[in-house]
Amino acid sequence: MRTATATLTHATSPLSSALFPRIDAVGAWIAPVALRALLAWEFVESGLEKFNGENWFAELGDKFPWPFSLFGADASWFAATWLELIGGLALLIGLGTRWFAFALWVLTVVAIYTVHWPEHWSSLAELWQGYAISDQGHGNYKLPLIYLAMLLPLILGGGGRFSLDHLIARSFQGFSLRNAADADACTWALVALGFGLPSALLLPWFGGALIALAAALALAAQWRRVRLPRNAVVAAHA
Repeated sequence: MRTATATLTHATSPLSSALFPRIDAVGAWIAPVALRALLAWEFVESGLEKFNGENWFAELGDKFPWPFSLFGADASWFAATWLELIGGLALLIGLGTRWFAFALWVLTVVAIYTVHWPEHWSSLAELWQGYAISDQGHGNYKLPLIYLAMLLPLILGGGGRFSLDHLIARSFQGFSLRNAADADACTWALVALGFGLPSALLLPWFGGALIALAAALALAAQWRRVRLPRNAVVAAHA
């Protein structure tokens, strides 16, 4: 029996070592796309329902956790609507995947706390009764909890190879900062992009200006990177 098992293991080991890495490579393209597409559908659909519906956040009263409780119902409704719409579309195309996945993760946690979590529970068994689609008096956090689990791989692993994030990363592959000016430009570009993307949810014109500034700074650093070798060649032949 042991001999047969050893023979089978020896026979399948070369196959596994040759096949599984290729499956992993295919999975890096396909698996994140499936998560992104499904989550994009769910969040965009929810955002459209808010966009075309009436604001019911005022009915929740003081159920929002701090610091979200500091915002009014209209501001919270506006932020949730556009975060779901823009964040869902960003997940679909794989742009800023980690950032938007984390923002939607926070939004989902707030939604669970505010709407889907049971108001009173005294044991884990009682809390577990809220793991349901419909509320039977114990909450109904099953669906948003599934969303949280689906968002985690995107937060930790990114959007995968079939994404704009991967395309952008490849365009900067081998990019090196040759001087302090390039380092400062790229740092400011990163900061402007980091603040511009979330700011665009509340103030589109302000966020758009920051994103444009980030692009201009990154292009300027790239242009200087291309120019420096040319100047060095000219100086060498002078």
